[in-house]
Parts: sequence; C-alpha cells; structure tokens
Amino acid sequence: MAGIDPTVPVSAHTAGPIDEVSAAPGAFIQDRLAGWVSDLTTLHELTERLARTSTLDDALHEFLEAGAALVGARRGLVAFEPSDRRGPVSTVGLGLAHAELGQIETVPRSATSYGRILEGLPNPEGPLTTPDLLGDPGVDPRRREVAARLGYAASYALPLSTGTTGRLAAAVWLYDEPAEPLERQRHLVGLYAGYASEHLARLLELERARTDVATVTEELLPTRLPRIPGVQLAVRHQVAPQGGTDWYDALALPEGTLGLAVGSVGGSGPSALAAMGRLRAGLRAYAVMEGEDPVAVLSDLELLLRLTEPARSATALFAYCEPARRKILLAGAGHTPPLIVGERRTSYVETTLSAPLGMLSCWEAPSVDISPAPGETVLLYTDGLLRRAGDSMDRAFARLHSAAASVPRALRQDAGSVADHVVRTVLPEGAGRADSAEDVVVVAARFD
Repeated sequence: MAGIDPTVPVSAHTAGPIDEVSAAPGAFIQDRLAGWVSDLTTLHELTERLARTSTLDDALHEFLEAGAALVGARRGLVAFEPSDRRGPVSTVGLGLAHAELGQIETVPRSATSYGRILEGLPNPEGPLTTPDLLGDPGVDPRRREVAARLGYAASYALPLSTGTTGRLAAAVWLYDEPAEPLERQRHLVGLYAGYASEHLARLLELERARTDVATVTEELLPTRLPRIPGVQLAVRHQVAPQGGTDWYDALALPEGTLGLAVGSVGGSGPSALAAMGRLRAGLRAYAVMEGEDPVAVLSDLELLLRLTEPARSATALFAYCEPARRKILLAGAGHTPPLIVGERRTSYVETTLSAPLGMLSCWEAPSVDISPAPGETVLLYTDGLLRRAGDSMDRAFARLHSAAASVPRALRQDAGSVADHVVRTVLPEGAGRADSAEDVVVVAARFD
C-alpha cells in the first residue's frame, strides 16, 4: 500500500491480548487499516510540503523538522555533503543554536553517527541508533561530554542518498532522554527520507546549474572598473538563476574620456546569454571607434543584432563621458532613463522615446546632453531593478526616485554607498532573493 509495510505494527496499542483479537478479528483489521491510512495521509502531507520548497536550504529545514516529528525528537541536524565533493556544503540545525552546532562538530567525525555516514564507515547504508549516549560505555568520551553539556541523551541518524547521485547528506535527530524510535516510526521516516533524497538531488542539480550560469555571466562582464580622473565608478549586479541577460560595461577611451553602457537582451537561457556576450563585445568595438557619437554606436549595435540575432530584441543605453568637463552625451534604445542624484536635485534625465534594438528596420534617436554638478552621481540601471520591486512601472519609478532622494548626505561621497542605498531601499524584503526571475544592474558614476 504505497510503500507502507503491512508486516510492521501500526502502533503498540493495536496488538491486544490474543483472546481479544480472536474475539473481534474485524475490529483488529479495521484498526490496522486505519493506521495505514493515517500513515499514508501523514506522508502525503509531509511530501507535499517538501515538494513546495525551491531551494536546498529551505528543503533541508523542512526535511529536518518533518523527520523530527516522525521519530518523536525535538532537536537535530542535517549535514549536506554530496559524495562527489562538488558542493555545495552546508549544515542545518533544528533546536540548536549556531554555537551548539559548533560544539557538536568538535567531536571527531568517526565518533558521531552522522559523521560515520558521511565518511562511509561501516554500516553507512542504514540508520544508526544510539539509544543511550550517556550510559553506553562504547560511546566516545568526547561525544558523551558534548551530549551531556547540550542536554541530549540519544540519537537516531539516517543517510540521504539516491542511486544516481550517491550520498547527499546525513541527518541525525537528538532525544532529551534515552530513547529510540519505534519500528513503525523508523519505517515512516525511511520512506520520507527516500522521497526527500530524490527532491534534494533535483534541487542540487538546479543549484549547480545556477552557479554555473552565474559564473559564466560574470565572466562575460568586466572583471574590474577603469580608474578615470574626475569620476568614481561602482556597480551592483544580481544575476537571475535562469541566466543573466542584463549587462553593463565601463571602458576607458582616449583623452581621459569614459564609455558607460547598460543593456538587456530578450529571452533567457544559454542562447540569450551568448547573445548578451556578443552584443557587449560589439558595443566595446563600436565605442572605441566612434564613442563620442552614442547614436552611431547604438545604430551599429542595432545592425549587428539584426544580422546575428534576427529574432531577438534588446535594450541598451550608451553614455560618452568627459569627466574633466563633467559632460555626458548619451543615447538610449528602449532603455530606462538615467537618474541624477545630488544635494540640490534628484531627477530623471529626459531621454527621447525610442524603440528597443531589433524592433524596427532602422533604429535612430537623438542624443541627450547632461552636465552633472560637482558631487552628483548619475545612476544607469536596468528595468530588473524596477520589476523586482513588484509594483507597477509608474510606482516603481516613483519608488526609485524616492530611494535616490533619501540617500544620506554622509553616503553621497561614495558611488558604491549611493548604489547600495538605492538597491536596498527600492527592493522590498525578499525581492532580492536568489530565485528572483529578474536581473538587477546598477552603475553609479559620481563626478568630482
């Protein structure tokens, strides 16, 4: 019956005296069936809750808490360490403070039940039970000492593994008094652990894919910002897990000038990521050749997009900066307008409405001149900053303006501090989480 073993007693009270069972065999069978249905319901509810978790950390917490309820324990920990040693590695506790987890980890691994599982020592495939940590003479003295100090007296540990990924983790639950789970409890937590292992394996694959995508994205973007007299630069970049297609660039140009660019490529995944890399590389070449004319730069970029990515669109903004004169000449293609942040003003730059690259047969829009005052910061950003806020675009623009206007005077002297304040203020609690669907790019240029 869906993994429930009928040979395992439902509970101790169901097995009454033989004469009672003989007298009422129907009631006995009905009681056992009721127990199996209860077990199935419990497992269904717990696996449904676990299935709703979308990150490894959330899944480990959920598994640990549900397992504690199944085995009748109050505390525990799970050490996530895939056997292929490719990471990620983490330890999650239940009812244990960070310092208490640290004390447990001071015990030699070979002396702990979860450590024996992780190290592949004898009997790593099944549960490891220590029903009396304080009274068992075979328990390592250091393990007994830590157990007495933290107030637990028994443990029950399980490995988490799958046939394809091998060992993933080891979980151990701790009892306040000498105890061990009943046979039925062991059976249920074993079934639950089997499902949890498969779920964790899927999340591990996703986590590693996200890490690979983030690494590739970062490699396609500048590794460092140029140092140009008269301007201070800072960038804040958060990559979406499905593949970052928002990009930025900052390159030193002849005679102390500077080119700044931000953009976004339509779509997601490896192909969009590759398109982003090609567009950024193309823009750098066009900026070196004709950076003083941002319209020409974006026109060339639009031609490149139509020739190499005919079915794709992109937004972009390119700014040609002369820091010594505090002059900026910029042009945008369907991109969000820059924001000037200073002591006397916080205002959006009025740019001409224009279509994204690749949307029209021939792109062109007039450029715009701006002159930042000494100490003012110009913010270039992608619309991911607005979309992550979860508001309508009008309200998101208002939120961004309010965030920029509220930058404390002490922070206005540093471009990075201005960018940090704006990002923290614009994004509500949880909007910058790792599983968000939007990239965020903010480029801050503070002029002396």
